[in-house]
Amino acid sequence: MDTKQIIGLFGFGVVGEGLYRVLQKSPATRAEIKKICIQDINKPRSIPGEMFCTDYSVIIDDPEINLVVELINDAGEAYKIVKAALLAGKSVVSGNKMMLATHMEEFIGLQQQTGASLLYDASACGSIPVVRNLEEYYDNDLLLSITGILNGSSNCILSGIFNGDETYEQALSKAQQLGFAETDPYLDVSGKDAVNKLVILATHGFGAIAKPEEVFVSGIEKLNEFDIRFAKEKGFKIKQIGQATKLNGNALNLLVMPKLVPPNDYLFNIENEYNGVVIEGAFYEKQFMFGKGAGGYPTGSSVLSDITARMHGYRYEYKKRKYFNIPELTNEVQIKMYLRYSNLIDFSHFEFDAIDEKYYSMPYNYVVGRIKVSKLLPVMKLLPVLDVFIAFFDKPEIS
Repeated sequence: MDTKQIIGLFGFGVVGEGLYRVLQKSPATRAEIKKICIQDINKPRSIPGEMFCTDYSVIIDDPEINLVVELINDAGEAYKIVKAALLAGKSVVSGNKMMLATHMEEFIGLQQQTGASLLYDASACGSIPVVRNLEEYYDNDLLLSITGILNGSSNCILSGIFNGDETYEQALSKAQQLGFAETDPYLDVSGKDAVNKLVILATHGFGAIAKPEEVFVSGIEKLNEFDIRFAKEKGFKIKQIGQATKLNGNALNLLVMPKLVPPNDYLFNIENEYNGVVIEGAFYEKQFMFGKGAGGYPTGSSVLSDITARMHGYRYEYKKRKYFNIPELTNEVQIKMYLRYSNLIDFSHFEFDAIDEKYYSMPYNYVVGRIKVSKLLPVMKLLPVLDVFIAFFDKPEIS
């Protein structure tokens, strides 16, 4: 293909402006931005005003523009833009993981219908090219699990806690000052950001399309000094983990939770804004990918890589969905879990199959035991109002 990319860009924030600057200095990429769609046309900009528009149809209806790059935060608006672009036969590069996770099946169908391509390596794990590796290098039926630190902001907070002896509040404040956590960090610390990325990775790793609301998710926002002391005394660090595990050859569980990570785990020493992904398969065992997962430049590098790939005609083939049996999603799996609680009413919401360890004190107690993920799902909506913190130890098993 090797066709010059004439780009219509949506969004001119940190990543969008960074991409514009890089393309200005990289003529070898054979790509140029013709028009940039933004919300506020009156906001002072450092590039010529004629580059900007506020009506997205200006880009969608321009026959010269053959690639749309979508870099806005609003998932609803991003969906409208990406769908309109694909229906117009324009290929798209996007980094909006919430939009992609919510509409994955529809977008796969639209690509087949129109022949346009949608690339989104920038949506998961920042600078790590994990989507394309799952699609190309691991294009077989040997994959057993994908386990990763998928959110750089929460990892930055946890690094402050376990390496800098900071409280959760102190570590969060520092991460915000450094620009690695948002003013409202909810999506990062709750695990909601990570679950969108995990859904995308599961599509390319196993061919299964999950809805984010079908996945059990818990975050680190209730982490306190009692939990931190427990982890340190046992020799663990707590990491926010997204995990997709294939079981018995035909079942797949997706899970996003804090995990008590031992020192011999690849993810134990992944710190600050970095992400790490461990890919495990039959015969090749474990392989590890590592890179920056937060910040404008890491994301921008993935966007640029997708633009270059599209210039050479690259598209996702969704090989796992075409050529192999797609595993069935299940939450009928058991995990070993730590639960810290302060009163029996909160504890009563958790139906353990077995208790391995108990500890009572003032003001907090904990148990370590075995529990089915299916029994955790009804509790998920209650977690924000319960005085509890939960974390798991190891891979789920069929119960």
